[in-house]
Amino acid sequence: MLEWVRATLPMDLDMPRMIEQKIESMLDKEKEVIMDAHIEGQRVFDKFPHTQWTNNQAEQYYNETFNTKEK
Repeated sequence: MLEWVRATLPMDLDMPRMIEQKIESMLDKEKEVIMDAHIEGQRVFDKFPHTQWTNNQAEQYYNETFNTKEK
């Protein structure tokens, strides 16, 4: 969505910049939700204890799935 906004809307106007800022502010929360869902999915489908699946594994899944670089 963020790439589309930047490519499509004139970024020299206030409204597109506000949209861009709102999307950017939501990215960390979206990543957290995706990682939590990955951990929960592994727990449910693999029948392993929740503690077996770590945040590092979830972050690796996120980065591989969404082609992001680790920070």
